[in-house]
Amino acid sequence: MRVKKHWKKISLDHRESLKAVVLQAFQQETEHTVRHSLSQLSAVMVKHETPDRWPALFTLLNQSTKSNNPTDRQVGLLLLSKVVESNPEPFKPHYRQLLQLFGTVLQDLDNPTAMYYCILTLTAMTAYTGTEEMNLMRSLIPRLIIALKHLIKADQGQASDAMEVFDELMESEVSIIVPHIAEIVHFCLEVRTDDVCCALCLLQTVLKQKLLNPILQTVFPVLSAAPPPGEEDPEDEENGDEGDTDNETQIVLLCMSDPWHVHQMPLTQVCLASENPYERKAGLMCMAVLAEGCADHIRTKLLSSMLQTVCQSLSDNNQVVRSAGLFALGQFSEHLQPEVSKYCAELMPLLLGYMSALNQAKIGHITKAFYALENFMENLGSEIEPYLPTLMETMLSALSNAENLKLKELAVSAIGAIANAAKEKLVPYFPPVIESLKGFLTDTRDEMRALQTQALDTLSVLARTIGKDVFSPLAAECVQLGLNLTNAIDDPDLRRCTYSLFSAVSTVSPDCLSPHLTAITTIMLLSLKTRWRGFPLSFSILTSVLSPFPRFSVENAYIDEKEDACDALGEIAFNTGAAFQPFLESSFQQVYELRDFPHEDVRRAAFGAMGQFCRAQHKVWQENPTEANHQGNSFSKRVIKPMQKLLGVRERQVVMGVLEAMNGVLKACQGEALQSPGRLQEISQAIRDVLKKRTVCQDGGGDEADDDEQQAEYDAMLQEFAGEGIPLLASAVPADTFQPHLNELLPLIMNKAKSSCTVADRSFSVGTLGEILQSLVSVSGGRACAGKLSNRLLPVLVAGVRDSDNEVRNNSVFGLGALAQAAGPLVAQDYPMMLSLFSNLLSKEQDRRVIDNLCAALCRMIMSHMEGVPLEQVLSAFSCMGFYA
Repeated sequence: MRVKKHWKKISLDHRESLKAVVLQAFQQETEHTVRHSLSQLSAVMVKHETPDRWPALFTLLNQSTKSNNPTDRQVGLLLLSKVVESNPEPFKPHYRQLLQLFGTVLQDLDNPTAMYYCILTLTAMTAYTGTEEMNLMRSLIPRLIIALKHLIKADQGQASDAMEVFDELMESEVSIIVPHIAEIVHFCLEVRTDDVCCALCLLQTVLKQKLLNPILQTVFPVLSAAPPPGEEDPEDEENGDEGDTDNETQIVLLCMSDPWHVHQMPLTQVCLASENPYERKAGLMCMAVLAEGCADHIRTKLLSSMLQTVCQSLSDNNQVVRSAGLFALGQFSEHLQPEVSKYCAELMPLLLGYMSALNQAKIGHITKAFYALENFMENLGSEIEPYLPTLMETMLSALSNAENLKLKELAVSAIGAIANAAKEKLVPYFPPVIESLKGFLTDTRDEMRALQTQALDTLSVLARTIGKDVFSPLAAECVQLGLNLTNAIDDPDLRRCTYSLFSAVSTVSPDCLSPHLTAITTIMLLSLKTRWRGFPLSFSILTSVLSPFPRFSVENAYIDEKEDACDALGEIAFNTGAAFQPFLESSFQQVYELRDFPHEDVRRAAFGAMGQFCRAQHKVWQENPTEANHQGNSFSKRVIKPMQKLLGVRERQVVMGVLEAMNGVLKACQGEALQSPGRLQEISQAIRDVLKKRTVCQDGGGDEADDDEQQAEYDAMLQEFAGEGIPLLASAVPADTFQPHLNELLPLIMNKAKSSCTVADRSFSVGTLGEILQSLVSVSGGRACAGKLSNRLLPVLVAGVRDSDNEVRNNSVFGLGALAQAAGPLVAQDYPMMLSLFSNLLSKEQDRRVIDNLCAALCRMIMSHMEGVPLEQVLSAFSCMGFYA
């Protein structure tokens, strides 16, 4: 630090003495940590004292890096990496010599540490290399790849750092990389799952450089190749057991799920038309992942044809193809909703056909069938009813007859999905389902754990969907069962599911939880206090890929436990009301401490729970308006206060959690949440910053793992959450108080209604304007405020009624009705234009929701200013068209 700050103050004699002492100590020292510190000191000195003025340094580097002693070479390369990284440009005259040295070091495969320091030096030099070094650099790439393979086996942390050399090469000298794209991609594919963090970093870097075509030309032959003997995917073998999907294929496809990869389609179509089953499999796998990465494009332009291809694959004569087809259908069902649900009549018979052979099919294959079925059923709603008898007969048969525990687990999970769609229509099947679940939940053998956990999840779903009258008689038994399990078994996944069960029971029978709240809150707060012993956050994005490793899956289970504990505590607090009061402060304090937790899902859940605590306290005060309960409303001040830190939060998910919590508090507590001086200004400012994209997470400081499409999706969601806060503020305070803030916010909303904006933006804009006007109906001064705004808002809403998109028209019609209701006679002069607009719309509109909102808008106009509506003409028009207003 002294050299760094005060080099010029050190006399020349002392500088020379220090240089000599440092090099002498470096040669004599045997401890690595001390050598490392000495190399850092040398690097600081080189920054001030250029290498040409320190010839002894060159002598030492030349001798040590070429020594026959492996340790000496390591030490010399350590020093070289530090001094070059510190000041690369003065070493430029020596680059050719260094590159020749690196060619030798990279072949020293028995000395991975030397290779590591060599690669770090190469990384530091790359940005300063010129055309004269280009050929030498290019010749190093094959040796570099081989060296990295060996380094991965020796030290994954060092290998991950060393991978940055490719990042630097592509940023600075991409022409060096292009001839070796095939080798680099094959290198990524050869890296096994346990080294995937290195491979993902590298492949994402390749993708960023838009080297799409050479990548695709290299990847597709690999994806579509038959596996070598002995390395077949177990799910592709007729007699195989359950196994993971091809990890190498999945890694590449996960990296490639990006809007660019619509360009995969020509190659995909060639694969699909092939006689080779593995090529057909590759085509289907690519379609499956495209459904996630290019969902909007497929939904609007390709869904019918792609779905037809997938359906045909389900009857293919080869198991390899059928298995891939099921996976693709599951992806479609998960990522292409709600459009894919329209094909219910075609898809459900196919899936039921697979379900009919549960006991005969191999479990790995049938797992994919369940994946497709569950994702598809979740969104069917009442349309599931015709298939319910066959579905439940199949599932109950699997629960009672199947010997395979995995098959029973899949059936239990599927019943949860069926319940979400069928709701009360599942009541006839409820008794046998409960009997089976009880059997699983009371069997505490270790091999039953996964089935037991799934049974708890499904029981929670049933509590929320089957109906209060049906489930309430079981509520007390469920609570006791959950407590018994948490006392008997130390398992984070089991506790997480138990917390969800307690939370679900609180929605149907909160009184059953009241006697047990001490025990329930104690175990949940212990879950929140348990210190996370996790790895660096940069690894968290890889947990799903690294799940085979216990250290990652276990840590992830504890993270999930904390997240679900937060969610459950908040919901239980709200539903149990006054009974939870003795535990509210301790719960709030413990959850509040998680606002800076190093995992975004937990932080978001913490903000959600704090919002629930505020709503719970406000609910208690409303039911029993004592002074003590009113003081408890200070929770709302403590929750909304973190809004001031909104600009400094990097993760979009956390910001969304904060906004969602704030909206929940505003909706429940209304003006009580805005009592603190300046609070209205703070919240309005925070909303304005989100709408202007001025928060850290929107300004390039968000999660590095997010790709461009995901960032755009999250930004849209952020703005929707922010927009939802505006009508909530408008309904919480007098219009005169909010109007100055509203005047600043409205242009940000109205700008998104332009014809050049996306459908989602236009729908959001006119929908938010309608909600704001609706809020003004019930507040003091709202009519006058709406009247003042009418000249600005009317043209926007009228243009929205003429929009080509159903959702935009629907929201615009609602907005016009809300304007008429809020402003009343103040917009009477606009009634003829609005009635003419509605008449034209009614004559050609096909969307039932738009027509429904049009009827509601007319009702609002009539109620607000009956004199302005010619009732006989309106009713006559509706009668002629077969409508009844």
